[in-house]
Amino acid sequence: MQQPVKKNVRFYSRWFRRGAVSEAHGEYLERIRKREMLIVSYQVLIGLMFLVFWEVGARVGWIDPFITSQPSKVVDTIVGLFHSGKLWIHIWTTVWETTVGFILGTVGGSLIAVLLWWSKWVADILEPYIVILNSVPKVALGPVFIVWLGSGTPAILMMALSISVIVTVMMVFNGFNEVNPDTIKLMQSFGATRQQILTKVVLPATFPTMIAALKVNLGLSLVGTIVGEFLVSKEGLGYLIVYGGQVFNMSLVMASVIILCIVAALLYYAVTVLEKRLIHWK
Repeated sequence: MQQPVKKNVRFYSRWFRRGAVSEAHGEYLERIRKREMLIVSYQVLIGLMFLVFWEVGARVGWIDPFITSQPSKVVDTIVGLFHSGKLWIHIWTTVWETTVGFILGTVGGSLIAVLLWWSKWVADILEPYIVILNSVPKVALGPVFIVWLGSGTPAILMMALSISVIVTVMMVFNGFNEVNPDTIKLMQSFGATRQQILTKVVLPATFPTMIAALKVNLGLSLVGTIVGEFLVSKEGLGYLIVYGGQVFNMSLVMASVIILCIVAALLYYAVTVLEKRLIHWK
């Protein structure tokens, strides 16, 4: 028992960067690792059970494969898209449109939130308009964007941007307002400028809120992109979903949905990695 513990201690000591840890600490870390592995195992098992039930149910007639398709046909559809060379085109179209909308929405929303915090007068004037824009279903703005920007990529990007930017403004601005006012008054008593208060107190204090806004924005940008592709796009996963529904090819629809889930998971993982790097840098 002694040797495996020492091995795990050496493994985890790189994370803690404190040299060797105690045997009890090593055993504790080993229990955490086993628990994480068990959770992942159950997650994989549930997914496999769902796929097996789906395939078997479609084969024996429990569910209608014409409506729900089945995993084997979904795999064949994905393979067919891959061999045709269209799979990566559709994936890349959705990913880069989502990424651009996500970046623009996050940066633009954060800058607007800083402006509102900087000037309470401006915040009081714009507050009702921000609330109204947040309440309006963004799908209703799709035809407006198409008329303004044409039936192309700019309209899709504007759709993604319109969904993410308002949420960013509200989340970040609320985070700014929740900073301890006593800390701000203390900085002001020492003669700190507005810019110093923002950079030294407000931004560091709202860092968790800004990270949460990143994660929310990613999903919203993806939703906006898919909705835009529903309306005007000739490429992308949203286009495949609409086209598959129009020709009653549910295998194409389900394949696109599954690929979209994988893309969303990978993008979320990328944001999580960015969060860890920012926390380490902070």
